[in-house]
Amino acid sequence: MLAVVAPGQGSQTPGFLTPWLELPRFKDRMRWLGTVAGLDLVTHGTESDADTLKDTSIAQPLIASVGMVSLLELFPNRGQALSQVSVGAGHSMGEITAATAAHVLSAEQAMVFIRERANAMAKAAAVTPTGMTAVLGGNRAEVLAAIKALGLTAANDNGGGQIVAAGTLEELAVLAQNPPAGARIRPLSVAGAFHTNHMAPAVKVLANHAKAISTEDSRINLLSNADGTVVHDGRTVLRHLVRQVSHPVRWDLCMQTMLDLGVTGLIELPPAGILAGLAKRGMPGVETFTLNTPDDLPAAAEFVAKHGTPSNIKDLPTWRVVLSPIKGIFERVCLDEVGAELGENTRIGVVHADGETYAVEAPYGGKIGEWLVADGAEVNPGELIVRLKPASDAW
Repeated sequence: MLAVVAPGQGSQTPGFLTPWLELPRFKDRMRWLGTVAGLDLVTHGTESDADTLKDTSIAQPLIASVGMVSLLELFPNRGQALSQVSVGAGHSMGEITAATAAHVLSAEQAMVFIRERANAMAKAAAVTPTGMTAVLGGNRAEVLAAIKALGLTAANDNGGGQIVAAGTLEELAVLAQNPPAGARIRPLSVAGAFHTNHMAPAVKVLANHAKAISTEDSRINLLSNADGTVVHDGRTVLRHLVRQVSHPVRWDLCMQTMLDLGVTGLIELPPAGILAGLAKRGMPGVETFTLNTPDDLPAAAEFVAKHGTPSNIKDLPTWRVVLSPIKGIFERVCLDEVGAELGENTRIGVVHADGETYAVEAPYGGKIGEWLVADGAEVNPGELIVRLKPASDAW
């Protein structure tokens, strides 16, 4: 069973994009995603120095875009990926890359979300000087206790004896002076205390943006950083991506879930190395592959052929949505709540426009997953009113 994983911020190095630009279409795709992000990603990925790449607003879109585009070189079409990839996961920001690879988000939606995420996180980080420090080794319980005692947060629990503490620079300085017994301290090249309450303002920003994002359900086992569980529902994935910004990353639990699912091979997207290294310590017996240059693609294809199996959820139905037929005022007729089952052609409401009334029906029926428009709200043509799940699907 094959897992594809995407790294997060901190994995970037100067010039890591350069070899990929030798491939046809790669530069064009990077330029397009850069246009969406409002950045010259090609220049940053080939010429910018380490200090420039440390900037959250640059690093996050750059890492995500290279992951997305390199994945297209390995799996040129969706059907090919679904026939071979069973599990997807990403560390921190990489979780957005993984969600895009699972087709929960489009590449353009992901880049806008990452752009706003990075900007909001950078703004939140500027309020108080904060940072992150890796604590390597030591007794896990003692390390966690020491982090908590200093008012820090265990922002990343990466397994394999690696926990990342995050908080103010003053708190981190005390940790560096008094490391837990048997542990080594390594400051990380990041711009703030990510995945802590210092990022709460960014969560509010992203929650507002998420209201306008449409999603699809994942057709592979997509793992959540929150607790390592498998999440299929697209709206739930998006809510997790919003919440993730101020909550710890439990990569240790993601690795355990991969083991529980039966993963035998793990490919890390570029810039690769960190997650494969963690897997070597935390996932004994699982083969790893780091995809870092186009020269790695032939061997990567062989690795996929060796470990790839069809996604076990490829035949699950996706969400259905009911759209507004016209601009006007929506009047809700159906009073059923989330989880209720609607029959075919159930009238859920009407839209009043210019003295006329237009029916809004659910032609295929299904179970109500989420009401997206309030009674009496103004709607536009094609606006999502309710999200339905086929009645045959388990809740």
